[in-house]
Amino acid sequence: MISVAIIEDDDDIRQGLAILIQGSHGFSCEHAYRDCECAIPEIIADPPEVLLMDIELPGMSGIAGVQKLKAKLPALDIIMLTVHQEEAMIFDALCAGASGYLVKTTQPAKLLDAIKEVHEGGSPMSPSIARLVVQSFQSNSLSLVLTRREKEILAQLCKGMSYKMIAGFFSISSGTVHSHLKNIYKKLHVNSQAAAVAKAFQERLV
Repeated sequence: MISVAIIEDDDDIRQGLAILIQGSHGFSCEHAYRDCECAIPEIIADPPEVLLMDIELPGMSGIAGVQKLKAKLPALDIIMLTVHQEEAMIFDALCAGASGYLVKTTQPAKLLDAIKEVHEGGSPMSPSIARLVVQSFQSNSLSLVLTRREKEILAQLCKGMSYKMIAGFFSISSGTVHSHLKNIYKKLHVNSQAAAVAKAFQERLV
């Protein structure tokens, strides 16, 4: 039996989730709250195994709530259940300690599967959320493959500097700049200065 608690300020959604979970074999839901202020002291005193948490709540946000709860209950599995699909919010929630991130349109059966998954050590995410995470990881990976000097040169290139100006700025030869740029183009999978600049801005490398 997996014990689940809910923090959700929409009365209909909160009650619907509680009924779904309580009425499903292998799950129990004895506590459902409308805000973090009421929920956190009770959850710390009597923690569930899995917590479903909204982000946009009255008073303390769900992300702040995750931080407070994980500080006291590091083993608590928290799944964000929200309408928000903004990249920054997703990563704020995951960095705060959430183990999963689902949109509220998730089908009931998939929600129950996600609760099982997180209880077994997984990190369930809605497909659209997982895609954003992968895309961001891939973008950040591009930044990681560039050396410090390559990033510095790419940054100056994005400011409109010529090869000669970049060489003077770093007190290196134009040949060295050319060599660095050749490596940058190869790593970014581009063939021109314009394409390198465009990709640098698109992937937020500078």
